[in-house]
Amino acid sequence: MKNRTIICAATLPFILATAGAASAETVLKWAHVYEVSEPYHTCAVAASDLLKTATDGRYSIEVFPASSLGKEEDINEGLGLGTVDVIYTGQLFAGGSYGPIAIGGAPFMFRDFEHWDAYRNSDLFKELSDGYADASGNHVVAMTYYGNRHVTSNKPILTPDDMAGLKIRVPNAPLYQMMPLATGANPTPIAFAEVYLALQQGTVDAQENPLPTIQAKKFYEVQSDINLTAHITDALLTIVGGPVWDSMSPEDQAAISDVAQQTATCASDQIIQKEQELVQWFKDQGVTVNEVDRGPFIEATKKLHNGDMATWDQATYDRLQGL
Repeated sequence: MKNRTIICAATLPFILATAGAASAETVLKWAHVYEVSEPYHTCAVAASDLLKTATDGRYSIEVFPASSLGKEEDINEGLGLGTVDVIYTGQLFAGGSYGPIAIGGAPFMFRDFEHWDAYRNSDLFKELSDGYADASGNHVVAMTYYGNRHVTSNKPILTPDDMAGLKIRVPNAPLYQMMPLATGANPTPIAFAEVYLALQQGTVDAQENPLPTIQAKKFYEVQSDINLTAHITDALLTIVGGPVWDSMSPEDQAAISDVAQQTATCASDQIIQKEQELVQWFKDQGVTVNEVDRGPFIEATKKLHNGDMATWDQATYDRLQGL
């Protein structure tokens, strides 16, 4: 019995140290509205091991996909409340806290992918991210390519006139309505998780999203036409909530920023590849894929770029266009 007591006493510090190490790991909640099959999710899941290694086990990540922690508006609000720690979100939703950062998600704001890529790596984007941090307390740590957004419908959409009266689902952020309004359509905000059913039941006639999302969400099952409008060269912001950011050391802040950048590259590369492959894939499924002359759509929409809907000033717009 005496020997047993000695052994227990000797092992107690090790047990306490082990328990302390285990309790020291903080598991960050990373929330998004996308499917588990999409690169945004799979790359975020892989980020957990990267972060654990980079922080010597102080932090890891649990990813909550497919609106399981709420709609886009909910997870944005949750950042400040501390109910979520990291999110993917559209720039137009982040614009609810700081209007100028929404410019990167507005329709026909970029000439092509190279223009968007120049913006992603620009001083302008860094300044807008800093402005968002000052306004919200949350921190943009990466931007992931989401793809060119295209209109799906049950008829060809070849000219702006074809949009007239079309009831088209858009995300619940005002600037998503800019192109539909410019072309005479009827934009209808509906939560992402409810879009398939809304299309199936005829609540709306159309929706708009990149090709990988159209595939992942199976919108092609309830829409006959994909119209290559490429009206938004879109991206997702990776944002870390203020409460968790402020609790981190500078070294751990740098670590999560670096991991977020690696994760953005992981997902962006896959989306670029999928965009190149999916036109033929959709055709093989029997979907009609329509080439579109974007010129008339651009001309109609650009008239609104610096109008009442704009949440940026002329100087910001001019800098972006000058990249």
